[in-house]
Amino acid sequence: MRFSQVALLLAASSSVLAAPVVEKRWFPGSWWQESAQSGSLADFIKRHPWPGMGPLPSLMQIASTCDMSKAQLPQAPVALPPPSAGMKLYHVALGRGTQNYICDTTNSSAIPVAVGAVATLFNSTCMAATNNPLFTTFPATALALALPAPDSRANNNNPMFAYMSGHHYFTDNSTPYFNLDTAEFTYGQGAFKKLNGTAAPADADKGQIGQAYGAVPWLKLASKTADGCTFQEVYRVNTAGGNPPATCAGQAANIEIQYSAEYWFYAK
Repeated sequence: MRFSQVALLLAASSSVLAAPVVEKRWFPGSWWQESAQSGSLADFIKRHPWPGMGPLPSLMQIASTCDMSKAQLPQAPVALPPPSAGMKLYHVALGRGTQNYICDTTNSSAIPVAVGAVATLFNSTCMAATNNPLFTTFPATALALALPAPDSRANNNNPMFAYMSGHHYFTDNSTPYFNLDTAEFTYGQGAFKKLNGTAAPADADKGQIGQAYGAVPWLKLASKTADGCTFQEVYRVNTAGGNPPATCAGQAANIEIQYSAEYWFYAK
């Protein structure tokens, strides 16, 4: 799905969803609170204007509060385990980056080995809460676009990439790390481990042209430490692209496969 198609989808998403204020986020100097007045097209455009409609609002102007109970974690055909007892939704982000692999170039039948991922994460909490059907289209749409700049200020013409939550990377081949501390907001950070995985749906976006090897699995991750992290569980869902080729035949020693996904963060 191309970016222009999202604009068409917006035109069809005109129902109003009232949302009480329940989410608060720390902004340097004060608690930033603003009502998410509706999930209508008009309200969405007000908070996430499109190119040609004027500059995007600053982080102090976006609706960073919304009724997070409206956001429902997506389910794969074979469902991941639910959040642990006592966990509540803390944050939702759109991730856009690359899944990284290495190949034994001396063996064409060798299988690419995963060595982590790198992605920039963009604040999508209120979109997930007020218009989740539209939000589910974002990973495939984001994958059709060029990789965004790691600094959100450089993405001012693209509402999906305008408000950065932070970055996702690996500290070793098996330790995904989420750093959601930025100059604008402090959401927390920490190292995680895989608890469960399940195959992406058959109709998931398989990847960019030339890299259409399939969507990476959906995952449930848990914090590696019992304390020190604001959020304790992370789900990677609605994945698009990211799978490697079946073998290393004709591949370079280092492979980057572009992907996008939703990341749902849970905390006690």
